[in-house]
Amino acid sequence: MGMTFVLVVHIFISLALIALVLVQRGKGADMGAAFGAGASNTVFGSKGSGNFMTRLTAGLATAFFVTSLILAFLALNQTRQATEVSGSVLAGNEELIKQAQENANVPTLQTDETSEESTVPELSTGTETTTQ
Repeated sequence: MGMTFVLVVHIFISLALIALVLVQRGKGADMGAAFGAGASNTVFGSKGSGNFMTRLTAGLATAFFVTSLILAFLALNQTRQATEVSGSVLAGNEELIKQAQENANVPTLQTDETSEESTVPELSTGTETTTQ
């Protein structure tokens, strides 16, 4: 439940951060507004949005990093809990596991152990010398 809430908040923060960065102007746009290029007809004025937008971007970026760390911590705990649960299920059933391995219907290869000679070719090491 907590991880879902943090994930939803994280997604909203990331979308707001993307929108805020796309709304902002670059640093070069202020020079054009100073010489009357028409960029001063913005919502916040030619320089009014700089401080507000910069602080809002920094706040959203900080919140994004904090939610990222919280999600990483929650995912780590969730993985640990899943490992503990699966480990405890196997730990209590050693006898059942042993019986299952003994009673498994696995085909085996029947060999004739009376034969002393192997039909498998030997591997040469490449260090033997041959005479011609």
